[in-house]
Amino acid sequence: MDNAPQPPISKPMTFDTDILIAGGGLNGTSLALALASAGFDVTVVDPLAASKRAAGDFDGRGYALSIASQRVLKALGVWPAVSDGAQPILDIKVTDGRPGEGPSPMMLAFDHAEIEEGPMGFLVEDRHLRPALLAAVNDAQITQLSGRRVVEQVADANGISVTLDDQTSLRARLLIGCDGKTSGVATRAGIKRIGWQYGQTALVCAIEHEMPHDGTAHQFFMPSGPLAILPLKGNRASIVWTEKSERAAEIQALEDVLYLDVLRPRFGDFLGDISLAGKRFSYPLGLSLAQSFVGPRVALVGDAAHSVHPIAGQGLNAGLKDVAALAEVLADAIRCGEDIGRADVLSRYRQWRRFDTATLALATDGFNRLFSNDNGILRAIRDLGLGAANALPGLRRGLIREAAGLTGDLPRLAKGQPL
Repeated sequence: MDNAPQPPISKPMTFDTDILIAGGGLNGTSLALALASAGFDVTVVDPLAASKRAAGDFDGRGYALSIASQRVLKALGVWPAVSDGAQPILDIKVTDGRPGEGPSPMMLAFDHAEIEEGPMGFLVEDRHLRPALLAAVNDAQITQLSGRRVVEQVADANGISVTLDDQTSLRARLLIGCDGKTSGVATRAGIKRIGWQYGQTALVCAIEHEMPHDGTAHQFFMPSGPLAILPLKGNRASIVWTEKSERAAEIQALEDVLYLDVLRPRFGDFLGDISLAGKRFSYPLGLSLAQSFVGPRVALVGDAAHSVHPIAGQGLNAGLKDVAALAEVLADAIRCGEDIGRADVLSRYRQWRRFDTATLALATDGFNRLFSNDNGILRAIRDLGLGAANALPGLRRGLIREAAGLTGDLPRLAKGQPL
C-alpha cells in the first residue's frame, strides 16, 4: 500500500455572500447600498437590534455633510428622503476667544457665494439620515443580520470564513470592518493602531434660539477646546462643545438649567436667548488610526480605519469618501474579472485613502493643539493667521473648496456619478 501523503481533496469554492460588512451604522449601510448598486451580493452583520436603529424623536444630533458627501447620498438614492430636513450651510465663521469675552475681532469667514457649486454643505439630523439609509437598504433587499456580531474570522487564499456570536458560519470573498475605532475585524486581522486621548470630551446637544441663524455655522476656539454651533432647520442649532474631560463630566452631570448657565457665556447672545432642545450626550475624544486599512481578505472603513477630533466636523465625510473609494475599486475589479479580496486589489483602496486620512488626522490634531490653550503668544499668532487667511481671496476659496470636499482625487460617487 502506498503510504505517501495524498493531496487534500479540493472543495468547490462556495460563498454565502460576496461581501460581508461588520457594522450597520451610517458607513456600513452606505457601503452596502453602494456595493449592491454594483451588483454584489452583500450581507450586513449589525450588533444592534433593528428596533434600536429605528427612527427616534428629535435629539439634536446632526452631521455637517460636505458637498461631496451629499453627492454620494444622492448617487445612492438616499438624498431625496432627507433633503427637506437638510439645512444648507451658507457661511462659516471661525473665531478665537475666551468664555464671557466674546470672539476676537480677527476671524476667518467663508461665504458659499465664493464657489460655484452652491452651499458648502448641509446639516442633516441623525433622526432623518439613519432611517433613510435603513429604508434604502431594505428596499435593495440587502441581507441584514441584526443583533449579531462577528466573533471569529479566518482568511485563506480563496475567501474568508466568519463565525457569528450565535455560532452561525458564513463564507465571503471579502470582509469589511465598519465596526468603529475599537474594530474587532481589524484586531482579528492583526492590524494595529496608533493614537492617543486628548483629555477632552465633546458635549453634544441641541438648542433653540430667538433669532435666525441665516445658515451660518460657527467655530469658536476657546482655551478648553472648540465650540461648534451648527445650524439646523428653523431657529435651532446643534452644539458640539469641547471641554477638558474632568470639567466636562461635571457639566454633563448638571441639571438642564445649570448646564445652560455654563453654556451661555461661551455661546454669547448673538442669537438671542437659548434653551435646550432634545437630549444631551458626551463623547471622549482621541485620535485613532489603523496602521493599515487592509489585511488578508479584509478592508476597513470609517472609524474602523481612522477616528479623528471633531474639530472640523469631518468624521462622517471621511467615512463616506472611504465608502465611495472602496466601492469604486471593487466595482472596477469585478468588471475586469479580478478577485475582489486579493491583496493587490485591496492595495488600491489603501493607497487611495491613506494620504487623505493621514493629512486630515494631522490637521485636526495640529489645530486642536494650537487653539486649545490660553498661551498669549500662540493666541496672537493664530489671530493674525486667521486674519491673514481671511484677507487672501485665493487661499480662502481654496479652504472653502477643501471644507466642501471638492479637492483631491474624488471617487465617482463623490462627483455624483454612478459606479
